Amino acid sequence: CLPANQERFANGKLVTVQFHPSAQVVMTAGHDRSVSLFQVKNFSLNPKIQSIYLESFPIYKAHFTVDGEQVIATGTHHSMFFVYDMMAGSIIPIPKVRGVEEKFLRNFELSPDGSFMLLIGTSGYLHLLSMKTKELISTMKMNGRCTASAFTPDSSKIYSYSKEGEVFIWDVRSRKCLHKFGDEGSLEGKCIAVSKNNQYVACGSSSGVVNLYTTDVCLKENRPKPVKAIMNLVTSATCVTFNPTTEILAVASHDTDEAVKLV
Repeated sequence: CLPANQERFANGKLVTVQFHPSAQVVMTAGHDRSVSLFQVKNFSLNPKIQSIYLESFPIYKAHFTVDGEQVIATGTHHSMFFVYDMMAGSIIPIPKVRGVEEKFLRNFELSPDGSFMLLIGTSGYLHLLSMKTKELISTMKMNGRCTASAFTPDSSKIYSYSKEGEVFIWDVRSRKCLHKFGDEGSLEGKCIAVSKNNQYVACGSSSGVVNLYTTDVCLKENRPKPVKAIMNLVTSATCVTFNPTTEILAVASHDTDEAVKLV
């Protein structure tokens, strides 16, 4: 296949590449302050649909909303974020979320049911926003610094992973911490993923080890044993993700070229 963004290569580092939830479209976004959409065709040129440019806003992360109608984009050094409404063709700045006192808003997760947006703050603060209004619903606080988080497929729980290697499990409705456990051998937590069938949780750490747990032991034990420890990466594991049918786990590191393994 030809490169997805053949018709418009980025001028800076790409930070996000994502397929549209329902259309044959791929999005790229990055440090060159742009979000681009391309139509994915079989083995022919992938035509560019459109590009939007965000003035002095190098992108840290961009993500399609669950319905595929909007793109949410956060910047590398901003406390605001943008919503790009593809249906209306408009770019909506969200200048400041009332009640969220953060210097930078970078990392975030969207709930699979499309109801919530979780902003990962500093000092262990997790800010839960309504997707509809982009207003703060509640703030949760965990020990240590949060480096990654993931919603369960039914959007009822959040797993948040700390820099110190602990995983906290939150109930979305009550915003209470249900349980916490230590990720075995983790010196520094980097990334976390929950499988689509809610059977597994994968935790990737700075040593390059990715631990795979079953969700039932994560909810019961303080020091659960991983079903499998994946040690194929020699640099920090910075990305873990399951395929939709929970048969393959992709583990990757952005510290070296081509450090992607499929398990």
